[in-house]
Amino acid sequence: MARISIGKLSRRSGVNIETIRYFEKVGIIATPPRTEGGHRVYDEDHVRALGFIRRARELGFTPEEVRAILNLGGPGKACCGEVREIAAHHLKEVRAKIADLAEMERLLASTIEQCSGGTDADCAVIDMIEDATV
Repeated sequence: MARISIGKLSRRSGVNIETIRYFEKVGIIATPPRTEGGHRVYDEDHVRALGFIRRARELGFTPEEVRAILNLGGPGKACCGEVREIAAHHLKEVRAKIADLAEMERLLASTIEQCSGGTDADCAVIDMIEDATV
């Protein structure tokens, strides 16, 4: 199996070196063997795992969700049904965030329409921000 340095692993996976070390420390990725000189030696499994983690995070999966998928075996090994459950839960959360954002957009748009934009101190936007019941 190919021996890959942490720098090369970082470039190939798109994951920062400090993040790689953190993932090792918290057990998200397997700790690699070391050379006699103490340097970490990674392999293609690490490249694949880090690419998977990076992409999952880009898709908004929480660190706990990513860890759960990896604990199921990760790419190429995890049971699709169990991963599907995690993804379905994540989708529910994404949809809730979209609904919250849509409501926020509606509130901001209507408030901005009410705002004169003038120089007086009476401002609908400030009133909306101060009013916790809106």
